[in-house]
Amino acid sequence: MNLFWAALIVVVVAVVATTAMLLVRRRAPEGSYFEDGDRAAGVFGVLATGFAVLLGFVVFLAFESFDTSRSGAVTEAQVIAEEFETAQLVPAAVRGRFSGELVCYARSVVHQEWPQMQSGTLGNGHNAWGIAMFRTLKTVEPRSAAEQAAYSKWLDQRTDRESARADRTHGAEGVIPTPLWIVLFLSAGIIFVFMLFFADSGERAIVQATMMGSVAVVITSTLLLLWFLDHPFGPSGLRPTAMERTLEQLTQEKGIADESFEVPCNAQGAPLTRSG
Repeated sequence: MNLFWAALIVVVVAVVATTAMLLVRRRAPEGSYFEDGDRAAGVFGVLATGFAVLLGFVVFLAFESFDTSRSGAVTEAQVIAEEFETAQLVPAAVRGRFSGELVCYARSVVHQEWPQMQSGTLGNGHNAWGIAMFRTLKTVEPRSAAEQAAYSKWLDQRTDRESARADRTHGAEGVIPTPLWIVLFLSAGIIFVFMLFFADSGERAIVQATMMGSVAVVITSTLLLLWFLDHPFGPSGLRPTAMERTLEQLTQEKGIADESFEVPCNAQGAPLTRSG
């Protein structure tokens, strides 16, 4: 959901809520439907406070998930760049192979996994190029001290990369369960209905409209914010900026690699088909 649709939803809900209040106000008695205003205000305070506390905890949970996905994406891109440097110290037989597979991994994250996370179809599988690099790793036979150190470092970086990928993908399906959404919308609906009983024909229409409209705007905006945080990879959400920057470094900055290497995938990260 982009900002235009979010703003439109807020405006529509506010208009509907304000119109409902003004329609109810026409037949409302002076002083509202409540004979005891203090008691009604106390009940409304309990409803509003309970809703606000619940909403606060849920927003905190959703923001924590959002931030975990964001930091995971940044860390994963950093580890890929570090692995590319480490790949230049492994045995020459697999050096170019590792370099090419790292480029393909970055491309697949940007062009394949990110759209799948946006649509919620990524699943729980491994990245295909991560598996390819693991198979390449099993063929490595380090001999010199530098190669052995690079081999050990690669194992550590592989663990860091998989951990960062898990952080990045964990928020793709959302962390707020459906029952909690139901409770939030039910609570918002109850507050809306309760507000209608404050309709007062003796009070000016602008005051009544402002009262209902402000409550509708605040509640609707907060629920939309919660939806945004619960879907971090939506149209207005996180972008693969860090991985795109790393990919640009791997493909355009030639100073790190000792020699040219073959990239076994196309620009979208899909494996190249070999003829013959």
